[in-house]
Amino acid sequence: MKRTHTILLCLCTFLLLQTATAQDAKMKSYIDGLMKKMTVEEKIGQLNLVVAGYVPTGTTVSTDTETKIKKGQVGGMFGAHDPVRMKAIQDIALKGSRLKIPLFFGLDVIHGHRTIFPIPLGLSATWDMNLIEKSARIAAQEATAEGLNLTFSPMVDIARDPRWGRISEGSGEDPYLGSQIAKAMVKGYQGDDLSKNNTLMACVKHYALYGAAEAGRDYNTVDMSRSAMFNYYMPPYQAAVDAGAGSVMTSFNVVDEIPASANRWLMTDVLRNQWGFKGFVLTDYTAINEMSMHGLGDLQTVSALALKAGVDMDMVGEGFLTTLKKSLDQGKIKMADIDLACRRILEAKWKMGLFDDPYRRLDERRPAKEIMTPENRKAAREIAAHSFVLLKNENQILPLAKTGKTVAFVGPFADNKRDMLGTWVIGGEWEKSVSVMEGVKNVAPQLATLFAKGSNITEDTAFIRRLNFFNQPRVTIDPISPETLLRNALEASTKADIIVAVLGESESMSGESSSRTDIGIPDSQRRLLEELVKTGKPVVLVLFTGRPLTLEWEDKHCAAILNVWAPGHEAGNAIADVLFGDVNPSGKLTATFPRNVGQIPLYYNHKPTGRPYSGSGETKFLTNYLDSSNDPLYPFGYGMGYSPFVYEQMMPLSASMAGNAKLGVSVKVSNVGKYAGEEVVQLYISDPVASISRPVKELKAFQKVMLQPGESKVVQFTISTNDLKFYNSDLKYDWEGGEFKFGIGSNSKDVKELTVVWDKTVKP
Repeated sequence: MKRTHTILLCLCTFLLLQTATAQDAKMKSYIDGLMKKMTVEEKIGQLNLVVAGYVPTGTTVSTDTETKIKKGQVGGMFGAHDPVRMKAIQDIALKGSRLKIPLFFGLDVIHGHRTIFPIPLGLSATWDMNLIEKSARIAAQEATAEGLNLTFSPMVDIARDPRWGRISEGSGEDPYLGSQIAKAMVKGYQGDDLSKNNTLMACVKHYALYGAAEAGRDYNTVDMSRSAMFNYYMPPYQAAVDAGAGSVMTSFNVVDEIPASANRWLMTDVLRNQWGFKGFVLTDYTAINEMSMHGLGDLQTVSALALKAGVDMDMVGEGFLTTLKKSLDQGKIKMADIDLACRRILEAKWKMGLFDDPYRRLDERRPAKEIMTPENRKAAREIAAHSFVLLKNENQILPLAKTGKTVAFVGPFADNKRDMLGTWVIGGEWEKSVSVMEGVKNVAPQLATLFAKGSNITEDTAFIRRLNFFNQPRVTIDPISPETLLRNALEASTKADIIVAVLGESESMSGESSSRTDIGIPDSQRRLLEELVKTGKPVVLVLFTGRPLTLEWEDKHCAAILNVWAPGHEAGNAIADVLFGDVNPSGKLTATFPRNVGQIPLYYNHKPTGRPYSGSGETKFLTNYLDSSNDPLYPFGYGMGYSPFVYEQMMPLSASMAGNAKLGVSVKVSNVGKYAGEEVVQLYISDPVASISRPVKELKAFQKVMLQPGESKVVQFTISTNDLKFYNSDLKYDWEGGEFKFGIGSNSKDVKELTVVWDKTVKP
């Protein structure tokens, strides 16, 4: 039976390969014929990506677009998501241009299209690949219903500095977890066939190292060793490529002193030759033009450098469109360079199914049936609730009872719709979001509630001007005086048994171009919180944020802290589900929360030091601070639930291993509380003796398990030598024999460890 199954599997694989080979041959034949008809100018035109009016990430605007489309000078467009308008634009290409090559349409669909899910940092806190993939699948369904072919997502940049605003758009600090999420997102967007009308080509960004910007300042420079690149920053990009991502976006920063968009080692040697990427590469917004500011030359020079490096498409800057013909005539580039880039764009359109049916995703009937459906909103509510991280719960104050108490909901986010969605919601309508107060009334309609705004989000007018970019009133100051707002809040609080303070960051305080040097709760809200604490009533802090914040004071003085990130359209319902115990919080942090900004960068998988500090005793001439602990406030992987989970000692199948054998380790986990709940069981590996200095520990596996009250489960992991591999100083990816420590626990700090000796020289 087993032999028959193997034969059938091999036969199916063979047939799939044969089909793929036939499709590739058909694609090549079609594109060969098309390119023979194209002029040089038309080939260069396919490399030009323009913006359709809305300018989300820059100040440059595409002009005279219709004329350029008719001349065959546009390959794709982004910024629009109206199928009627986009059909009219496609008509221009198909009826007005000589060769009638269809356009593709892209947009930043980051954490949902119309139905908005938690920000990506929040999604990552679920540690649930099925939920993350589901969010991307729904996003693709909605986006394609409005005519889109491509999304500029997922953003897979590893980030270790929470001052960087775009940490909100990624999956945190860990390369292993980031890689799993990258694969899930690509699979969710692209499905199993990019030519289907409900699949969306993924564009992995920002390649590479964008999350390591110095000082956490967006668009800033990056400098690191290649071993650090490959061990900590590159894995999620490679994972997305391995998952079949159709395109990759370049980053703004330098890599080895060369801007990414001109770095041939990065774009060709690594991405294509080493990783086998077959799709197309496009730049970020005007990234080619900006290389002149990096000191690489004028627009013609940097455009030629980008093309030769392996960049296929120029976003908005039109350096390719305006200079490549001249560079070709002057011998600075070759016709083969243009042909190769053009072919990759045409191949992407073939894979999207556009040559078969250019209007495949421009069905005007779909939006009414597929956008923000009850099923999509239900999924958004479920996923949001699973993303919340309970940071503190003193005396089990949470969950709240639905009756019998009076609860005051205080804060500028308590009855707020605008800031529920978070950053990067081009297609999302904040007016359709559920506020916290609405959610409370939906989930606990009999609860006696009071509401008071209490304070403005911030009263710093200079800060507000920066937050309200493009003249949008994202943050405003209430016409009621701050003193009156505070007085109203205290009056409500004195009548309540419990205070729920709903505070944090507004949607424009994190995201692109939203770096902050002070990552605490804004002063006006902090003053409100201090006064609420002085009432002596227990204070539950519901925290909106797009990044790790510094919360030492809050942790000391609040009875409970529930971090809800920016939860999306179903924010209020999901928050109420968790506050009142309909959902037991199970989220775990994917980025370390520092005590203060002076500790940054702070991350769990740091290197050991020759003068370590144990945390107690004599401190001089050891690695520590005079005025702060080394330890984070909340470590990577941390998150509480309403029931405690107890871990028993790990059990290895063997204390010694040899060669390519596989090691089984297990741990018994028990729910000793009274609420059913999910626990993320995390496995870490340490390699204390190696040819290079290795991190103190690295996440290598995890499992999310559901346990009923009083239930226990044995969670098993299988470890292979692949889990022991790393890039050494010669960039060779391999493992080295010796002693390894394996730890299993509920977060990166609290693990139970065992030691195993693994001999590489002996065959198993």
